[in-house]
Amino acid sequence: MPQYFATVARDLEKLAAQELEELGAHNVLPGFCGVSFEGDQAMLYRVNLQAKLPFRILQQLKIFTCRDASELYKGIKAIDWQEFLDPGCTLAVNATGKNSELNHSHFTALQVKNAIVDQQEERLGERSSVDTHEPDVRINVHIRRDKCTVSLDSSGDSLHRRGYRPAMGDAPLKESLAAALIKFSGWQPDQAFFDPLCGSGTLPLEAALTALNIAPGVFRDRFGFETWPDFNKDLLEKLIAEAESAQRTELPAYIGGSDGSIGVIEQARANARHCGVSQQVTFQLQELAEVQAPADSGVLLCNPPYGERIGNPEELGAFYKLLGDVLKQRFKGWNAYILSGNKELARNIRLKSAQRIPINNGGLSCQLMKYEMY
Repeated sequence: MPQYFATVARDLEKLAAQELEELGAHNVLPGFCGVSFEGDQAMLYRVNLQAKLPFRILQQLKIFTCRDASELYKGIKAIDWQEFLDPGCTLAVNATGKNSELNHSHFTALQVKNAIVDQQEERLGERSSVDTHEPDVRINVHIRRDKCTVSLDSSGDSLHRRGYRPAMGDAPLKESLAAALIKFSGWQPDQAFFDPLCGSGTLPLEAALTALNIAPGVFRDRFGFETWPDFNKDLLEKLIAEAESAQRTELPAYIGGSDGSIGVIEQARANARHCGVSQQVTFQLQELAEVQAPADSGVLLCNPPYGERIGNPEELGAFYKLLGDVLKQRFKGWNAYILSGNKELARNIRLKSAQRIPINNGGLSCQLMKYEMY
């Protein structure tokens, strides 16, 4: 049975492993920034189509001893690339990891590319061209100590780019991280969901996709595996049809967001239209000081600015205090979750957190703080 590896953001490995098990993957094992699992071709397609947390799904081809550039070249060239890559297809190589002799990813990727095209020219008299932006076939190599793992990237563009979000505000959450935060919150579709600082709407939209059982992959133009020689178009169309038939049309509870900027609210509404939920999700123009709870109970989840990319840290202190006051005064009966990458700012909320979950947000060490509002 083929071996796969789902790459995920740091701190999300166990959550991603749970998701893969729910999708039916076998021998699921969380690792560092990823999860290994096994499955057939249908499982590969299903995970790409339905998993919310991974960036890429890699299909492992070979692991070989690789202590230096010479062994890397020989090991790559020993693979029969005719099985995976036609000379008429473009390629790109992504290299990660390192050892004492191979410590520059660009050089490693170049060696891999050279080995592949040299084999093509020797056997076929022609070779694939390199396209680093939109290649037909993406090849991933990972160097760790004296081992090289070679894989095909079945996803193409990163899976976190759902395809429904052409409009984005400043410092937007990745869709995959938004989905992870929702899972961490324990929110269920029969509960109200609200983001009072919604920006371009990623959190409410990911909640709506979950509640309506819309597979995130249905918005993509294509997957990487569609250019592989063994691509099964009928199987993919069958899985897409099954996913679409399982979609719901009505939300069981309120989902919405608000923001004080008319520009970003218009972005959120545009994104809602792109993913077909504009009639179900409510986005309203409203300053934080004016926010009221849209239901008697539910889950509030937000990602306020924390001064790293946007916002003045001094002015943000008062903003965080206001956020805490709004929660305390208007959201009794709710569970509130706030993602923050600034502990000093978070103290201005002046509420006691019931739980703190470590989260890596684009290289920033953050915490998802839970507040139980009684």
